[in-house]
Amino acid sequence: MKIAWGITGSGDKINETIDSMVKLVESSGYQIDVFISKAGKQVLGWYKLWDRIRGSFETVKVEIDANVPFIAGPLQIGAYDLLVVAPLTANSAAKIAYGIEDTLLTNAVAQTLKGSTPVILFPVDQFPGTVETIAPDGRVVSIRTRQIDLDNVERLRQMKGVTVVSSISEIIALVKEYLPHTDF
Repeated sequence: MKIAWGITGSGDKINETIDSMVKLVESSGYQIDVFISKAGKQVLGWYKLWDRIRGSFETVKVEIDANVPFIAGPLQIGAYDLLVVAPLTANSAAKIAYGIEDTLLTNAVAQTLKGSTPVILFPVDQFPGTVETIAPDGRVVSIRTRQIDLDNVERLRQMKGVTVVSSISEIIALVKEYLPHTDF
């Protein structure tokens, strides 16, 4: 089983996300190919996770532009069993919600939805109020979610072929559902 996993430029939930990705590969034998946005690479560097990503996954590719590396075609024709984008920034969530395909991962989602490959999205800005997150230096930071971000996540929930999750554990449960044979 083959999963394309996109990482955007959010530091929120990034450690938890990578921990779960590594455990999933180790426990299931599934192949996870990692596709990282330009901002995602910056954030992985700030959190000192770049070497871990490179050392944990066979395929790690960083966005050059909306079609390089080329993943839209393979996703559209079913070369992957699943597309996960986690964590998903508010910026990328807004672009996907409104059909803007100008980055590697927003284009990948749009093109995947033209085929039959399931898409799982984990937007970090999806709960009203204030959310606490961990900064690269370990400090706890409070961030307020804007109403427009909540509205965009609701638009994503209405999209055919998209499943919006609110936690990493939900992603793992859906992977088990879509791609059986895992002990994770």
